[in-house]
Amino acid sequence: MSEQAHIRQGSPEFRRAVLALFMAGFATFGVLYCVQPLLPGFSSHFGISAGNSALALSVSTGVLAVAMLVAGMVSDRVGRRPVMVVSLLSSALLTLAIALVDDWSTLLVLRTLLGLSLSGVPAVAMTWLVEEMDSRSLGLAMGLYIGGNAVGGMSGRLIAGVVADHWGWRAGIAAVGVIALLATLALWTQLPASRHFRAQRAEPMQMPARFAGVFADAALPWLFACGFLLLGVFVTLYNYLGYHLLAPPYGLSQTVVGLIFSVYLVGSVSSAWMGQLAGRVGRGPVLALSFGLVLAGIVLLTMPWLPAMAAGIALATFGFFGGHSVASSWVGVRAGALRAEASALYLFSYYLGSSVLGAAGGVFYTHWGWAGVCVFCLLLTLGGLAAAWRLWHLLEGGARSELLEAKG
Repeated sequence: MSEQAHIRQGSPEFRRAVLALFMAGFATFGVLYCVQPLLPGFSSHFGISAGNSALALSVSTGVLAVAMLVAGMVSDRVGRRPVMVVSLLSSALLTLAIALVDDWSTLLVLRTLLGLSLSGVPAVAMTWLVEEMDSRSLGLAMGLYIGGNAVGGMSGRLIAGVVADHWGWRAGIAAVGVIALLATLALWTQLPASRHFRAQRAEPMQMPARFAGVFADAALPWLFACGFLLLGVFVTLYNYLGYHLLAPPYGLSQTVVGLIFSVYLVGSVSSAWMGQLAGRVGRGPVLALSFGLVLAGIVLLTMPWLPAMAAGIALATFGFFGGHSVASSWVGVRAGALRAEASALYLFSYYLGSSVLGAAGGVFYTHWGWAGVCVFCLLLTLGGLAAAWRLWHLLEGGARSELLEAKG
């Protein structure tokens, strides 16, 4: 393989890169979301409301959203790989520190710092893939990376929930922190060196102009809106589903509630499959389909039967990961030379949705219970479906030209 060749599917470099970034995504989202099944436990241990408990997640995602705008610029200067390795290592150490505290304010401070430290992986990984992967291999590679995010988000929640049920929430968080240390080692040893990275001098004063340049493409703001709504709805559903199922008439145990997060496995399938489907039939219709699946899942979640709720959370999860896979790769394709800035703005919107809408969902849960959360998410998803439909037709002129753009 020549020095300047991009990484192609089936090559040893492709397998190493996919393994490294799969593990990085696994650990990143494991430590980020491991507190989600522990929220009811935080309420009990610290004597706080559901909305206040949800801050353990919201402060991390809120800071993460802002920090990624800077992390991308830092990686432009020092390189993609060093930023990702340092980011993941510091996140693992902070997670272990969180397991030792017994003060709610201190826990929130450490979770805030965690959001800052985590920013280096999601802000840079997609840019690394766009730079280093052959265009025909990008969809699959991006889907597999996001699949790592899905499995990590599931495993972090599942491990923390099950361990906490037996040995307490501290042990649950510590277990996830140890896994993150191992994933850091995999990232450091397996990720191939960058071939197409060119260092750029960091110019903070130029950042506003560069970010403004992203909005010259009329489709990108709609993609940012889709990311905001996708993760906002998804996190809100998972934040308060545990409270709903731990309470009467269900009265499930923490372990059983933790096992619900195993439906994240459908996300690892969805991200890769929907990414390839988008390459065949077009990104626009697949993105709209993703929101439609989330909508159907929310309808099922309003029903009082556990099998219907299980099917609903699975549908919502499948649609969410499929939509994120399509939208995130579409941002990289459309942004051209400004792909680092566009990816940063997409992820800023994405995690801002988690922070803002996840916290707002607590207001609906406090006043109207699970039904209020479902109505809130239903309205947001309808807005996302409208945005995806608008995006599909905004610049593509319908499915035919969208298909040509996707294959091109």
